[in-house]
Amino acid sequence: MLAAFLLAVLVDAAPIDTAPLEFGACLDQLREEAAAHGVAARTFERAFKGVTPDASVLEAMQAQPEFETPVWEYLARLVDDKRIAEGRSRLAAWEPMLARAEGKFGVDRYTLVAVWGVESDYGRIMGQRPLVRSLATAACFGDRQRYFRSELVEALRIVQAGDIKAEALRGSWAGAFGHAQFMPSTFERFAIDFDGDGKRDLVNSIPDAIGSVANYFLAQGWQPGRPWGYEVRLPDNYDGPSGRHIRQPLYEWAKLGVVKVDGKGLVGEGNAALLLPTGTRGPAFIVFKNFDVIHSYNRSESYALAIAYLADRLRGGQPIQASWPTDDPILSREERREVQQLLIARGFLNGEADGIIGSRTVAAIKAFQASAGLASDGYASGRLLKALRGG
Repeated sequence: MLAAFLLAVLVDAAPIDTAPLEFGACLDQLREEAAAHGVAARTFERAFKGVTPDASVLEAMQAQPEFETPVWEYLARLVDDKRIAEGRSRLAAWEPMLARAEGKFGVDRYTLVAVWGVESDYGRIMGQRPLVRSLATAACFGDRQRYFRSELVEALRIVQAGDIKAEALRGSWAGAFGHAQFMPSTFERFAIDFDGDGKRDLVNSIPDAIGSVANYFLAQGWQPGRPWGYEVRLPDNYDGPSGRHIRQPLYEWAKLGVVKVDGKGLVGEGNAALLLPTGTRGPAFIVFKNFDVIHSYNRSESYALAIAYLADRLRGGQPIQASWPTDDPILSREERREVQQLLIARGFLNGEADGIIGSRTVAAIKAFQASAGLASDGYASGRLLKALRGG
C-alpha cells in the first residue's frame, strides 16, 4: 500500500549516477541491520546479487496519481465500465471463497473485489520491479531512508520464511506487491494463508490476497453490515462544516439541510462526516467509519472514494449524480505552495509552505474563505488561488 507520507519525499536522483561507493557503503549498513533482525547472511547475499540502484524509483516518488490527478479523472480511470464488468465476473468466479471471507471477517465481497480491482486491475498490474532493488534504492537515498530500510528488512524476511520466492517478489517502485499491493510490513502483520497450503502468498494465491485484505480491514475497525457512506445533496450556498475529521450525528447534518442525493432524509448509524472532494461545487458524500477503514489502506481520499465507488457499482449502485467542477482544475505543487505562502502572508497559516494540503492548511483555507465571504469548504482550487491573489 502506498502511504500518503510519500508526498513529502523530496529527493535528488543524481547521487545514484555519481556515487556508487556510497551505495556500497549503504549496503554494508543494510547487511548489518538485516542480520540484527534475523535475516541470514545467505539470504541477504542471494537477494542482493547483482543489485544496483534504480534512479527511476526516486523520480517516481515525486508524483502520485492519488494526489496529482483531479479526482474526476482518477475515478474515471479506475471505475469504468470495463472494470465494473470484470469485477462482477470475479464476484461470480470466486463466490465460494468470497462468501467464506465475508463470513470469517465480516467485510462484504464487493469491497474486497473493489480493492483487488483498484490495486492491481484484478491481478493484471502488480508491478514488475524487483522489490529488493526498489527498496534498497529508497533505503539508501532520499529522506525516508529509515522507513524503507525497515520495509527492505521485512521483504527479506518474507523470502527467508519461504512464503514467496525472491524472484517472484516484484511490485511497485515503493515496494508494494501482489494482487492487493501490500507493503512488506503490512504483509508481516496482516497477511494470512487463506487457501490452506501453508504459505502466505499474495502474488500467486488470490484467496490469500483477498483473505489478507479482509483481515486487514477487520483489524482497522471495519463495521460489518454498515455502509461506507453515500452521495448527498447540499442546500444552496451551503456554508457549514465539512471534512473527514469533523464528525457529528446525522440529525445535525440534517439540520444544516443535507439530504440524500434523491432528496430523502439521511439514514445510517453512528456519527458521520461530510466529504467534499472538490468543495461545494462538486459531489458531496456522507461518510461513516468504514470509509476511514478504506482510507487507512492508502491515505488518499481520492483512493478511498475509488474503492467505495467501485464497490457500490459492483453491487448494482448508480453512478455519482452530481457534476464535477471540471472548469476549476487541480492545482500544481507550486500553486499549492503559493496558496500556503499567501495564507501565511495574510496571517491565516503558520509554518513553511511545502505544497502539501494537510489539515492545518485546510483550516487556514476555511478561515480565509469565511473572511472573504466565500463558501468555507477548505478546497484548494484555482478559484481560491485567484481570490488569495486578490483577483
